[in-house]
Amino acid sequence: MRKPRSVRDAEVGGKRVLLRSDLNVPLEDGAVADDTRIRAALPTIELLVEQSASQVVICSHLGRPEGPDPKLTLRPVARRLGELLGQDVAFDERGSRLTLLENTRFNPEETANGEGYARELARLGDLYVDDAFGSAHRAHASTVGVAQLLPAYAGLLLERELTELGKLLGEVERPFVLISGGAKVEEKLGVLKHLGRRADTVLIGGKMAEELRDENPFDFPVVLPEDVVAASEFGSDADRRVTPYDELPEGWLGLDIGPVTQRRFAAEIADAKTVFWNGPMGVFEWPRFAEGTKAVARAVADVDGYTVVGGADSVRAVNEIGITDRIDWVSTGGGASLEFLEGKELPGVAAIPEA
Repeated sequence: MRKPRSVRDAEVGGKRVLLRSDLNVPLEDGAVADDTRIRAALPTIELLVEQSASQVVICSHLGRPEGPDPKLTLRPVARRLGELLGQDVAFDERGSRLTLLENTRFNPEETANGEGYARELARLGDLYVDDAFGSAHRAHASTVGVAQLLPAYAGLLLERELTELGKLLGEVERPFVLISGGAKVEEKLGVLKHLGRRADTVLIGGKMAEELRDENPFDFPVVLPEDVVAASEFGSDADRRVTPYDELPEGWLGLDIGPVTQRRFAAEIADAKTVFWNGPMGVFEWPRFAEGTKAVARAVADVDGYTVVGGADSVRAVNEIGITDRIDWVSTGGGASLEFLEGKELPGVAAIPEA
């Protein structure tokens, strides 16, 4: 596995550091609703400050704006970042010791890896540190373009993501159980095919199970739900009933795995020594359809082995249940995690020289 050179080995004392973090967090009513990714970014920022960088200029995207959008400003993130660091974080100011720039995607050249915007960012630093693993699968100006203009290093979070996820691609303790759910089936097929061949058991729930029931595109067996919690319509207060998966009433929707499947999945997970879970078992945002996802989360937390959880919804589930500290690695990567585990080279990682 390719190992990019580390910020630990960079001489940052007295230098300006341009830091790409992944601060793409949910906002509600003008405030940060979940600061998980901000907390994950803290160790690298603190290291740069401790090593006497003269300036730390942080950049990140937020959402997918097609231009300046006041609803997606990073100003609330700067406030929360300052609270967590215990020091002032200037917002979009030049010359401050610690500053967070405005949303990189407000500039149309960001996603096109435009040379002009890359040079504009590069002028703000003497060296560049990429700590945004969640954006490492994107060849953008702030993830690739800048790395080609400044001495580039990997941040602590990016390093850790590569190490922890990389364990799933090497020799693992067995049984190895792979759990996949949620929607976005096309995004997950690659990693399922790549990791599924290496796994001893593949459990599939959620919307993915529904789409794969009539056609299995894999050359290995998968375990699909036996029963579901069905809803009369797509709504949090819809009528519900437990039904065998193959006997879903006309017009009803399967919004969670049923109790038989929960027990089957939990039993498979209990025997595991290595687990990777990505994607909920249903519409867990609605309490009446959340039990399947919670059952899987608890089973993963009880595993006496190496456990990894990835994907925003799965991460949210373990956070809400309060079992994050019982998971060996909770990835911030989302799509980057899936592409890495699919065996693809990530442009943001490839842009950093090897150690």
